[in-house]
Amino acid sequence: MKLGVSSYSFCQLYGKGLMKFLDIPAKAKEIGFEVVEFSTLQVPEGKKPLDFAPAVRAAADQAGMPIMNYTIGADFLNGSNGDWQAEAERLKSEVQVAKILGAPGMRHDATRGFAAGTTGARGFDDALPTLAKGCRRVTEYAADLGIRTMIENHGYFCQDSERVEKLINAVNHPNFGALVDMGNFMCADDPPEKAVGRLAPYAFHVHAKDFHFKPGMAPDPGKGWFRSRGGNYLRGSIIGHGDVPVTQCIGIMKRAGFDGTLSIEFEGMEEVLTGISIGLENLRRFVAGA
Repeated sequence: MKLGVSSYSFCQLYGKGLMKFLDIPAKAKEIGFEVVEFSTLQVPEGKKPLDFAPAVRAAADQAGMPIMNYTIGADFLNGSNGDWQAEAERLKSEVQVAKILGAPGMRHDATRGFAAGTTGARGFDDALPTLAKGCRRVTEYAADLGIRTMIENHGYFCQDSERVEKLINAVNHPNFGALVDMGNFMCADDPPEKAVGRLAPYAFHVHAKDFHFKPGMAPDPGKGWFRSRGGNYLRGSIIGHGDVPVTQCIGIMKRAGFDGTLSIEFEGMEEVLTGISIGLENLRRFVAGA
């Protein structure tokens, strides 16, 4: 496996002006990562992602850091004024951004769920046909450009491993698979080891993420914590310091034959560079021992 880091891990720094967005590849290289992943571009005012992508690619090339994935938002139920076809067309321009970046993969969301006030049937299976059509249209376009597309277990509505598997099989295209985030399953109260085992055959890319966990019946632990869909408390942590069975999940992926990129996505409260660096040190040891 190649060990990478998501640009999202640095958002506390570049969001506060403590680091330049274009310095991410060089900093990732300095810490010891092999590749980098970009999770939405911090596009300068007055520019569009297509305009800014060449600068990001140049920064990565200068640092000698391949960009292995491009991660963006999408919503086939609510985006583009609720027109799934228009949303798919919008995502085609993001595929072009991924092409400029040199990324072999692009992850996009499917939906955050039905809008508030929606009446009638609004379960996941009711949304599935629209989501599948949108995802398939995007991946057919991306395939012609040599870019694989994928859905992540992300955003509550599409976060369960069973739902992700249903969507991948509904799209039914060899160019469409999963970005498996081993930590995000906890947001839907889906046991990570069980969920990773289910989605391992579909994995194109993997996120290493860790969370501290407290049961929902416990007192509110306060700042920095958020609730899972089932009301449990979660807080981002350094890889290896939390309650996600990271080593077990890595072992599942290795036995499934996964040999792609494993990217750290750090969401902890610790100082960012310290948290990322310790996470990489632990992740190297976990991969070697899994």
